[in-house]
Amino acid sequence: MVTVLDIGGPAIPPALYRVPDAVRVLGLSRSVVYDLIRAGRLRTVKEGRTRLVPASAITDYVALLEREAGAEQ
Repeated sequence: MVTVLDIGGPAIPPALYRVPDAVRVLGLSRSVVYDLIRAGRLRTVKEGRTRLVPASAITDYVALLEREAGAEQ
């Protein structure tokens, strides 16, 4: 589950998402997210044995989709 850090001020969204959380944020299936990772379309980092998706990678992927959609028009 994606949680927001509450330190008494404005809510801070997570900087890194576990793959199941990235699946929920993107609204895609687990297999599609792993396909995107393998294809290099969605960047990840590793901390120990855990694969994490940076919030910036999700933003970059959405921007890529928007650019591709604009190129098709």
